[in-house]
Amino acid sequence: MPSFESLHLPAPIAAALERLGWSANDPAAREIIPTAARGHSLVAVTPPVPVYATPAVAGVLSQLGDGKRALLLSPPAQLDEWGALVHRLAQDTRLRVQVAHGTARVMRQLRAEAVDVVIASPEMALTLVTRSALRMESLVSLLLAGPEGWPDQDSITPLMQDLPKETQRIIYTADPEQVGVLIERYARKALTISPNGPAGVPAGPVRTVSVPWTRRTQGLADLVELLDPTSLVIWTADRSHHGAIAQAIPVNQPEVHLVTGDAPPATSIIAFDLPTGERLRQLLGAGEVVLLVPPGTESYVARIATPRRPLQLPGLFDAIRTAEGAQRATIVKALETGYSNRSLLTLAPLFERHDPAAVAAALFDLWTSSAHVTPPVSPAAPATSKIYVGIGKKDGVTPNDLVAVLTKEVRVEGSKIGRIELRDSYSLIEIPTEDAEKVAVALNGATVRRKRVTARVDRGPSRPARRDGGSGRPARR
Repeated sequence: MPSFESLHLPAPIAAALERLGWSANDPAAREIIPTAARGHSLVAVTPPVPVYATPAVAGVLSQLGDGKRALLLSPPAQLDEWGALVHRLAQDTRLRVQVAHGTARVMRQLRAEAVDVVIASPEMALTLVTRSALRMESLVSLLLAGPEGWPDQDSITPLMQDLPKETQRIIYTADPEQVGVLIERYARKALTISPNGPAGVPAGPVRTVSVPWTRRTQGLADLVELLDPTSLVIWTADRSHHGAIAQAIPVNQPEVHLVTGDAPPATSIIAFDLPTGERLRQLLGAGEVVLLVPPGTESYVARIATPRRPLQLPGLFDAIRTAEGAQRATIVKALETGYSNRSLLTLAPLFERHDPAAVAAALFDLWTSSAHVTPPVSPAAPATSKIYVGIGKKDGVTPNDLVAVLTKEVRVEGSKIGRIELRDSYSLIEIPTEDAEKVAVALNGATVRRKRVTARVDRGPSRPARRDGGSGRPARR
């Protein structure tokens, strides 16, 4: 039986793999680790969950040290997942790992030659290159993680221009057809591996639960409470999250099993990690299956599973009810403490022509859909700039979330917060130009919806404040 050492892995990394439940006899380990450890390029087709890239990351780490550096590009929502994976493998080595949520720390470490692995979104990596902190020609390995989930695959074009031809390129994807152009352009001669075999015919039925990457453990706990099964199997691809799961779920009970291989028969089987098509069929043969579906993985789930029936976690409804109660309390407080005569003068004509309840409902919609309504522009209106924030609709963020972090954590006066534009993967916030840089620096690295965000001043032209805003994409740096 082969050993990890025979696959060119140092002992500390081999020990980390064994703790995570990997064996040198696993097909993925046998095929991928030697290729990655020897510096060869490869394309691996796996489910869109970072743990499946563990063998390749182990191989990459085995090359590093003595000034050799690697860059891992990840979808923004998965940065912490990839960071945790690399940290687990490197914890007994001297390798220095940095997840680039913001620019300040990673730029200082790069310039001091104090980091061996940088994990960043493509956009953040481009910022580091533009500011001369990250030199692409210094990399021995570049890992492109789930590029089908990037907002813009072409965003790495400026990065690849300075990447030496001999630099190793590793692409992990669940949808090679969708990223075919990228593979052809940057990894045309790479070895293509599908260690888990083809997905095959979709299997089912399954139930699905949408849950953010950062809340999978809590979502699992909420799901177990909702289902209350008489017997339960929690399946994971490896042991990476077993410690966190054991803290959230009483896995020491006889009716609960936490497994990584074949699932034993049970009333309910919850796939914490998304399975391969072959593994899904085995799970279905053991009981009713529920898949945790993080953002960006929906198309993969659609390819391997049908029919699908979504489940809604009670925690979401509880949060909505709590938010609605807080809003009602705010309105009651305003009624009890009094309101200005100017408000009544403004609304009185509307009350004469419309049902007051309809007017109140319209005002409530305006209040909750736009965190701040900019007053009519006057000739003396101050110039404003937009702050780009790397979190958007797909992360479940609302204007109220952004206003809350600005006012409570960054201490921005509410009157200075202008129009907030929510996009799928980012947001734009209008702030007076004189305050924009200071606010962006303070907001960078803040936590919104349990996610550390990247913030910077959008480098588009400054302009007088206006009501209609603009569609504006964030300027490329």
